[in-house]
Amino acid sequence: MARIRSNGGEHINPAYDSNLDEPPAYNNNFSNGEHRNIRPSVVSAFGHDTLDRVPNIDFYRNPGSVSGHRAVRPSLQDLHEVFQKNGAISVPDTVEDDGQGSSGTPSDDVESAVPFDSSKGAVKFGWIRGVLVRCMLNIWGVMLFIRLSWIFGQAGWGLGIVVIVLSCVVTTITGLSMSAICTNGVVRGGGAYYLISRSLGPEFGGSIGLIFAFANAVAVAMYVVGFAETVVELLVEHDAIMLDPLNDIRIVGCITVVLLLGISVAGMEWEAKAQIVLLVILLIAIVNVFVGTFIPATETKKSQGFFNYNSKIFLENFTPGFRDGESFFSVFAVFFPAATGILAGANISGDLRDAQAAIPKGTLLAILITGVTYLAVALCVSATVVREATGDPKDANTSLIACNGSAACELGYDFSSCAIEKCSFGLMNNFQVMTMVSGFGPLIIAGTFSATLSSALASLVSAPKVFQALCQDNIYTALHFFAKGYGKNNEPIRGYVLTFIISVAFILIGDLNTIAPIISNFFLASYALINLSCFHASYAKSPGWRPAYKYYNMWLSLMGALLCCVVMFVINWWAALLTYAIEILLYIYVTVKKPDVNWGSSTQAVTFVSAVSNALSLSGVDDHVKNFRPQILALTGSSRTRPALLDLAHSFSKNYGLCLTCEVFVGPRAEALNEMNAGMERNQMWLRKNKRKAFYAAVACDDFREGTETLLQASGLGRMKPNTLMIGFKRNWRNSGTEGVQSYVGILHDAFDFEYGTVMLRMKQGLDVSHIVEAEDEMLKAEKDQRALDKEMNGGKSKGLFRKSRKSSQQVLMTRVSVCAPPPPHVAKMNEMLVEESMQFKKKQPKGTIDVWWLFDDGGLTLLLPYILTTRKKWKDCKLRIFIAGQPGQTEKDKQEMKSLLHKFRIICTDINVIDDIHIQPHPDSLKKLGDMIEPFRLHEGSKDYAEAEAMKREHPTKISDEELSSFEEKTNLQVRLNEVLQENSKQANLIIVSMPIARKGSVSDFLYMAWLDILTNDLPPTLLIRGNHKSVLTFYS
Repeated sequence: MARIRSNGGEHINPAYDSNLDEPPAYNNNFSNGEHRNIRPSVVSAFGHDTLDRVPNIDFYRNPGSVSGHRAVRPSLQDLHEVFQKNGAISVPDTVEDDGQGSSGTPSDDVESAVPFDSSKGAVKFGWIRGVLVRCMLNIWGVMLFIRLSWIFGQAGWGLGIVVIVLSCVVTTITGLSMSAICTNGVVRGGGAYYLISRSLGPEFGGSIGLIFAFANAVAVAMYVVGFAETVVELLVEHDAIMLDPLNDIRIVGCITVVLLLGISVAGMEWEAKAQIVLLVILLIAIVNVFVGTFIPATETKKSQGFFNYNSKIFLENFTPGFRDGESFFSVFAVFFPAATGILAGANISGDLRDAQAAIPKGTLLAILITGVTYLAVALCVSATVVREATGDPKDANTSLIACNGSAACELGYDFSSCAIEKCSFGLMNNFQVMTMVSGFGPLIIAGTFSATLSSALASLVSAPKVFQALCQDNIYTALHFFAKGYGKNNEPIRGYVLTFIISVAFILIGDLNTIAPIISNFFLASYALINLSCFHASYAKSPGWRPAYKYYNMWLSLMGALLCCVVMFVINWWAALLTYAIEILLYIYVTVKKPDVNWGSSTQAVTFVSAVSNALSLSGVDDHVKNFRPQILALTGSSRTRPALLDLAHSFSKNYGLCLTCEVFVGPRAEALNEMNAGMERNQMWLRKNKRKAFYAAVACDDFREGTETLLQASGLGRMKPNTLMIGFKRNWRNSGTEGVQSYVGILHDAFDFEYGTVMLRMKQGLDVSHIVEAEDEMLKAEKDQRALDKEMNGGKSKGLFRKSRKSSQQVLMTRVSVCAPPPPHVAKMNEMLVEESMQFKKKQPKGTIDVWWLFDDGGLTLLLPYILTTRKKWKDCKLRIFIAGQPGQTEKDKQEMKSLLHKFRIICTDINVIDDIHIQPHPDSLKKLGDMIEPFRLHEGSKDYAEAEAMKREHPTKISDEELSSFEEKTNLQVRLNEVLQENSKQANLIIVSMPIARKGSVSDFLYMAWLDILTNDLPPTLLIRGNHKSVLTFYS
């Protein structure tokens, strides 16, 4: 957590002056002669002294990942309370990061980085060198020179155009989605991983980031092997083989990767220069193809199928000519991987001067240029080369042979033999058509080299950059080693080495023909998630979704995501399934690990929208008894102080109902508010960390009952409102004074008035462990202070909290002794028993019983809650026993009626017990115990005359009068008798549940009611007193 640091250090905040107690010494003379002391930071805006700050970008820096200091505006409390405080208000200028941000490396947050300064030596690229060039080189692959002619030979230029256009549609939609995402805020390094993780969250980003980095690493091997194969073919032609073709490919491939690694490690500037050289070669090779189509064809070229531009050839090549089992989809699957280079620029987003402007402009323009180039080259070849040719000049056509509409025949060549036996030339058979068509053949070989090496170099740079960003976010803790960067550009040297090892391994042992479709599917999965990210963010309609790039559409992005998924199966169905399986496994892993990051993803926004929508839908539907579930409002205080109450409440609601853990802060408003605000996030985090599916709510009031009343009335939202109050029994009621008892009993009356079901838990040792929690916190604090002191004494520099803590060693050691010193033995024993009992409901319950004393029909809550307990894992070994009150002589009849009712309710119990002697007089010892309990609170006005008795009542209205005791004698005796029966039948139960007696408001005094509750639950196992709101929560109707 960020620590606050006061002004006066070496870091000065230019936007804020924290000397608030007296005016700073800045003099200004106004035109009217007035002389005033004012703050220069706001003088130009307001012309007078104020604590408010003018809008400044420094206030909006990212607090989660910035290292060093950032400017902070004065808080609302500072402004609101400035005139209420005596002396200075200490408002910090800056916040010092604790070094535990999401990145783990200093100054890696673009939002808080200093603007680029070229004099410092760091290399940053513009949109042309950084994005356009890289994307074009990656998209212009070997496909352009080797397989494009074959694709148009198989599909014809009609369907061939469809293949290219459809590929461009997928990549263009992805480019539009990516443009929208990357213009919705500052883009940091990490490319596709960064865009997806910040949009969809760490689960999606972490899963796709890992496989995307791996795909780029293996792609290096694929491109290098393509280059090596071309080199080895030249070696074969010139009889210069070193060992054998396979091993020569491995040797050339490894040497090439080493050279490419050297260029990459040398720095991005060298890599960019190499890309420019390769681009020039590639452009010359492409121009060479166009030039070659205008050079008159030689007899040799004609025999191989090249005749310059001819309309008959162009028309003949329009229709598809699929053969050898090929189809439109198989041809599309061959071509589409050529279009998967659109992320080459985005992958180095951290090295771009302005990624928000560069990525959309460079990527979309690259898609347009390369798409047009592919179409132009393909159409030129389709208009000049026939599908099949023998390559034999002797096949020149004579007038005696019928042409049968063949374009080659009409041009003077008979290639009809190709229908009988396979020929080696033409669009369908010769992968070197581009070399034949071009003006100078070796330039095409150079172009092939350039295409493969540029793609390999781009992948070799992309993989470490994406992997480094993933490791910096520490989603996979085991990979954090690779997060470290070196040099001015924070180069991922360790990532380069890892990519080098992976690529060499696949060059040496990998079957690249098998791995190729998997890699293509990995890239497509990234595209699909980029499109989904754009759709998801747009669908959530979060106010934070404000992309500067407006030319996108959420439904178009969704269509793009679906197209990518379809293309994955078109390319290879088993590779698509494997990609989904890997992504799902990684998604599950990241979800289970729950990385401690919060990037404001659209997943959070959609969850919120969905929650609001569902809550509104619920509000339009009336409650039905079949859908009733206990929604608990538990008065636990702080989430840690009454664990038994919280655990039991959580067992009732679990993941299926609402559970609020509530705290009332009593005291002066200012102090109570400060304490409450400080504890809100801490308590909710504790609940989440301890896997308690509950919400923490708190109010600050002058009176405990008033605060609880506020919670009872205002908690919840729509139908998601609590319907059951859960409270601990007040063990110290006899020592709490009149106000304490009145407040406690008043809360019960308020719950009944607001028609809440009421649940009260009593345990022998009590519920409150706040004193133990406070002692633990003090101990931890003292240990931290001691460590800080030791560090200072050893010459180390402390920071954050410890920098402003200046305790002497004697003070710290005394604190440690006072906190850590063991308490007296009897206190230690009591604390041990209290902690053990408070943890009782956290553990799995041993075999035993839950005894339900359903004495009064309250709508069924007294029966429903114990039934719910038996459905939980921790309570599954506990059996229900039902106890009811019966009339003497009708025990069996009452038992059968209850058995029939439980059967209709589908609630299973092991035993039904009818108690027919509850009405008899309690034992004198039990009555004496009650008498001793209420004696301090009795009025004893019976022996006085009327006037004196009335005066005593007026003077002590809260005490128990003899008249009241006489009026409620039977009900009082009933509580005493019930305790005796409970002692006889349920002493060994795991949990006892009893119908709660109700005190008639205005008739039964608070002290007498507390005595009833006390004597009823005295000296028993954990006991729950339950009273429903007398509305049915059980039904036997379907």
